[in-house]
Amino acid sequence: MMYVLAPFIGWLVAGTMKFIVNYIRFGGEAKARIGNGGFPSNHTTIMTTTVALIGFKHGFLTPEFGLGVAITYIVIIDALGLRRHVGYHAEHLNQLTAKDTELSRKLKKLRESMGHTRIEVAGGLVLGALLGFVLDLLSSLLGW
Repeated sequence: MMYVLAPFIGWLVAGTMKFIVNYIRFGGEAKARIGNGGFPSNHTTIMTTTVALIGFKHGFLTPEFGLGVAITYIVIIDALGLRRHVGYHAEHLNQLTAKDTELSRKLKKLRESMGHTRIEVAGGLVLGALLGFVLDLLSSLLGW
């Protein structure tokens, strides 16, 4: 049961934390900043919560944990690489369209915050590991 809840709990806690961080940093703009990018990384938190729970429950030398770590690496590489560069591209495209008033009226501004910094990914790793540990304790207490 806890394995089904772990990704949702990771997503919920990371998303709530991200909104609070954005609200502290940007005030009323926080709602517009919901989505990809920001601290902590939701994707990293979701994966790490689930993988940490597997590690705590079944051991850190199991094939399931190893597979989870491999997939987590892919998520992190995507967040730091590909999606971050998509954000850079959006930034440059927004600058180009802003120079052409006719074009800027026709096109919606692209979201520039798509990927993550190393700190944002590290925050997701730490948060996910803590959540995995807490969920393991809870499942032990509940007998799941």
